[in-house]
Amino acid sequence: MGWDGAATTETATDVFEAHRPVLLGVAYRMLGRVADAEDVVQEAWLRWSGSDRADVREPRGYLVRITTRLAIDRLRQIKARGETYVGPWLPEPYVTDFGDTVPDTAERAVLADSVSLAVLVVLESLSPLERAVFVLREAFGFPYADIAAMLDRGEPAVRQLAGRARKHVEERRPRYDVDPAQRRDLTERFLAAAADGDLEGLMALLAPEVRLVGDSGGKSRAPLRVLRTADKVGRFLVGAAQKGLPGLNVRFVEVNGGPAALILSGGKPDSVFQLDVADGRVQSVYIIRNPDKLRSLAAL
Repeated sequence: MGWDGAATTETATDVFEAHRPVLLGVAYRMLGRVADAEDVVQEAWLRWSGSDRADVREPRGYLVRITTRLAIDRLRQIKARGETYVGPWLPEPYVTDFGDTVPDTAERAVLADSVSLAVLVVLESLSPLERAVFVLREAFGFPYADIAAMLDRGEPAVRQLAGRARKHVEERRPRYDVDPAQRRDLTERFLAAAADGDLEGLMALLAPEVRLVGDSGGKSRAPLRVLRTADKVGRFLVGAAQKGLPGLNVRFVEVNGGPAALILSGGKPDSVFQLDVADGRVQSVYIIRNPDKLRSLAAL
């Protein structure tokens, strides 16, 4: 602290950095894009560092409020542009490593679920305000009164938004098991069967009504529509594996709260595979091949 009681620049930086993981988590869940989330957090830092912090009693809430409002503005701009995306859309893969920052198992499960690909796809269909309320309440557990203050809305209105958003998400998101060990095991067996061209072995892992969602943005090869049924998904995967990739290498990483396979070609990210699992079978296959969405994984 300075002699007059005001926070020094160093202290302001330390406080912001202590809350950066939460701010990035809020922004990413709001936007589904790593670069946009990082831009929002950077703008939040500029506002924090240039503001009069003498009256700030709760930095975490203050910073989340700034970040949320900036994310809402960014989301509205994205929606207003009405950009047409080629093929199915999936969020940008987000490396999640809660480490010792979230020691409680139940809290880790909530955070992992709220950042899952399946949930983020559903959140895309919410309004910006509904999405903000859902993220702040369901993922981070903020009280309704605090959320109302952050959004300059009455608490009854926030509760209504929360109820509507929760109902929407619950009705549309697929159900799956969150056991990471089981997902990792099935992912390894799944990739091995596909690489070996073992259609029978692959079919044994797939649920009858499995779906495959491929996101290429029209910039690489991937299905331009969602594939459904074990037969179609299995045959597509075996056919794709037979074409091969030069200098192929597979690395397991944790993205969006669960195990995933990062496929490298010549040392560069080519795609990310992640599975949703329930009842011991693969229910959904997510493949992200849009090169714009893989840039943040190049350093892994």
